Amino acid sequence: MSVDREAEDPVVLQEAVLQEALRGFVRAFGLHQPESTPCGQPIPVSEAHALGELARSGELRQVELARRLRLQKSTVSRLVGQLTDRGWVERGPARDDGRGVVLRLSPAGQRVAHNLAEARREKFSRLLTSIPAHERPGVLHALRVLTEALDE
Repeated sequence: MSVDREAEDPVVLQEAVLQEALRGFVRAFGLHQPESTPCGQPIPVSEAHALGELARSGELRQVELARRLRLQKSTVSRLVGQLTDRGWVERGPARDDGRGVVLRLSPAGQRVAHNLAEARREKFSRLLTSIPAHERPGVLHALRVLTEALDE
């Protein structure tokens, strides 16, 4: 396909618009800055997500944490090591399996997770109020559709 035909192809144009819109969103939301969260906390994004999952569940096996975060087991193993070194995560025996190991937040990890959750709540509250009320259902729908498309 020639450059001129590509420029006229509506699908190619839509792909370019989608790419630019997502690029703009990633940058505006701060997702290209992996050493701090979009809500401004000086914690790597992957660590914040892991803390959030553990806070939500109470305890998880490492393989389940990997599944929820959509990360490779080896990546989560390093991540858990970092969180353990920081004193935020503890390993303990699984209640249903004496040989199994689960991850839990330490008291320090619970405080960090609480602070992250509060910063996230404030950020999303500000963000939501910045979106006109009549546009909110469409924005939420578009995010669900994008997530489902990425899951395919």
